Amino acid sequence: MTDTGDSSSSEPSTIAELLLALQAADTQADQLAHRRENSPLRDDLSAATDTMRAWERQRSSMRAKIDELGTSIEQAESRGAELLEHRKRLDQQMKTVIAPREAEALMHEMDTLGAQIDELDLHELESLEEQARIDDQLAVHLRDEDQFRKRLRHADDALAAEVGDIDDELATLVATRSTLRGQLSEALLATYDRKRAALGVAVARLVGKQCQGCHLELSAAEIDTVKDEAADAGVTDCPDCGRLLIV
Repeated sequence: MTDTGDSSSSEPSTIAELLLALQAADTQADQLAHRRENSPLRDDLSAATDTMRAWERQRSSMRAKIDELGTSIEQAESRGAELLEHRKRLDQQMKTVIAPREAEALMHEMDTLGAQIDELDLHELESLEEQARIDDQLAVHLRDEDQFRKRLRHADDALAAEVGDIDDELATLVATRSTLRGQLSEALLATYDRKRAALGVAVARLVGKQCQGCHLELSAAEIDTVKDEAADAGVTDCPDCGRLLIV
C-alpha cells in the first residue's frame, strides 16, 4: 500500500480529488509545454527566416558582383590610360627614328599596345554591360524586400503571441499546482513525483474492473484489496502498473 503520510486533516475522497486535479494540471502543463516547443508557427517562422536570409544572400551576392565589376572597370580604365600614354611616347619617338630596324621595332611595339588597348576596351565594355544587367536584376530583386520582411514580422509576431498566451496559461497552472501540492503530504507528493517521472501519468481511476492507466482488468481479489486500501488511505496502487489508483 502506498504511504500517504498524515491524512488526518483530509478525507480520503479529498485526497483522491486533489491527486486527480494535480495530475490534470501536470498533464495540461506538459501539453502546453509540448505545444510551445512544437508549434507549427515555429515552422512558419523558420521558413520565413530562411526565405529572408536567402533573399539577403542573393542581394549581397549581386552587390558584391557589381562592386567587383566596378573595380575591374576602373582597373581597365587605369591600365588603358597607361598604355595610351605609352603609345603616345612611342609615337613621338617614332618621329625621331632614322634606322629602319629601330622604326620596325617601334611599330611592332605600338601595334602590340594597340591590341592590348583594344582588348581592355572590349573587357571594359563587357563589364559595363554585365554590370548594367545585374543592376537591373538587383532593382527587380529589391522589390520583394517588403513582402519578405512583412512575412517574417508576421510569423515572428504570431509565434510571440502564441507563446505569450501559453506562458500565461502555464503561470496559472504553476499557481494551481502549488496550491494543490500544498494540500498533500510530503510522503504522498514524493510517491506521486516518483511515479510521474517513471510513468508520465502517475494517477489513474478504476472504472469497473479496469485501471484507466494501464487498461488492464483487475481480478476480483485485487479489486477487493484496492478498495480496502483506498477506504483506509484514500488512494492505493494499481497492482499491474503501479500507478496511484483512485477507486
